[in-house]
Amino acid sequence: MPEYFDRYINLTDDVTYMEALEISLKELENAPINKWKALGDKVYAPGKWTVKDILQHYIDTERVFTYRMTAFARKDQQKMLGFDEDLYAQNAFANRRTIEDLLEELILVRKGYIAMYKSFTPEMLQLVGKGYNGAEYSVLAMGFMVAGHQRWHFKVLEERYYPLL
Repeated sequence: MPEYFDRYINLTDDVTYMEALEISLKELENAPINKWKALGDKVYAPGKWTVKDILQHYIDTERVFTYRMTAFARKDQQKMLGFDEDLYAQNAFANRRTIEDLLEELILVRKGYIAMYKSFTPEMLQLVGKGYNGAEYSVLAMGFMVAGHQRWHFKVLEERYYPLL
């Protein structure tokens, strides 16, 4: 697993990958929508994303990782393409959407991610593919990475955005 992903994986509970994903789904379903709405377009520093941008980033990242996970599980050995998260955010126009709309889409994407994970055999979970930078990681690791990625951003919201309220 690339060290870069450790910061996400280390935020998950000491549970199975499926439990980590289910917990992350529950955290989304119980999201503090009122706080997010109260933040509106506030950011803690110039050039930082709004809450809506962060939610769109979750959605985009999860879709990118769904593709990678599928490719690895199907033994595709080509190096995956990277994605420019700032370019995606700039061109998604998330701020024209509602918090509820973004959250609904994210929950649907997460449920699809979980459904796909349930379809994998133990052997598929151990398969390894090449990330965009040549680093290798497993299908199993991506489950923990997605759950931890969400917590990473929830932590940023708590520490840097909620004090703006």
